[in-house]
Amino acid sequence: MRQDFNKRKPETRTGKRIDKSLPTKSEGNQKRREPAKRGAAPADKPFTRSENKREPVKRGGFTEKKLQTGENRKFVVKRKTTANIPKKGNTTGEIRLNRFIANAGLCSRREADTYITAGMVQINGKVVTELGTKVLPTDEVRFDGNRIVAEKKVYLLLNKPKDFVTTTDDPHADKIVMDLVKNACPERIYPVGRLDRNTTGLLLFTNDGDLSKRLTHPSHQMKKIYQVSLDKVVSAQHLQQIADGIVLEDGPIAADAVSYIDNEDKSEVGIEIHSGRNRIVRRIFEHLGYRVKKLDRVYYAGLTKKNLPRGKYRFLTEKEIQFLKMQ
Repeated sequence: MRQDFNKRKPETRTGKRIDKSLPTKSEGNQKRREPAKRGAAPADKPFTRSENKREPVKRGGFTEKKLQTGENRKFVVKRKTTANIPKKGNTTGEIRLNRFIANAGLCSRREADTYITAGMVQINGKVVTELGTKVLPTDEVRFDGNRIVAEKKVYLLLNKPKDFVTTTDDPHADKIVMDLVKNACPERIYPVGRLDRNTTGLLLFTNDGDLSKRLTHPSHQMKKIYQVSLDKVVSAQHLQQIADGIVLEDGPIAADAVSYIDNEDKSEVGIEIHSGRNRIVRRIFEHLGYRVKKLDRVYYAGLTKKNLPRGKYRFLTEKEIQFLKMQ
């Protein structure tokens, strides 16, 4: 039987019927092209870097209490990875001779090399002049005739006041940070990193050279939080610029998080950053036209200022020491 196709004319060129209740293809594209409407982010939440520009973190912003006590940070024990597993090979505990001398607090490794080549060091009664020589914990090491004993490791945290220079010795400075800790212990300790003369806050001291190197090396990206007092109100646009990144004379820089501390007085800002570049926080705000009136480091590598008055120091707990060594 012959079928009459004229009675079944398609309503489209492809023969598919159109549901007129749905938008056409052009109408759908226009709707998709309309920009999404965004509301202003709450002022109490930090600005953070992200691919989608502004993405406030879910936690609240910096507050005076959180900055001083570290409530916005918790000690978290890192899961062991291959980086934490000691390399195979040195299972006897032997170390280089210059490091052994430096660990005893007598001098630096470079100075120890000079003394070794000069014939001032003996191992088990024999003079050693070859650099790179290694010693065991059971070896008897003598320097200039006196036996060397490994020095006890010391870890001390200072709440640095203003007008003190971070150095071990400066004949031109009236006040240096070593004056504040000179009677703390018999061991010879050094500051880890540095704070400007006018910057206050947390400064760590130790005679543990390996830990000091780890904490100050850029690859480990130690977190630091500063409380910044500025000469005028900081705009939200500038806070977002700091989070997204700006370019200074020595290269680009971006904060990990930044926010107002007090919503009523928006000249107080908390900034979290891991860069150790010279005067980096001051230069960030000066680049945007602000003058830093006060700068206080309130958090460093998991340590806070809780119960530590300005100008005072305390020794770290075993828990804090272990946490630092796992960084």
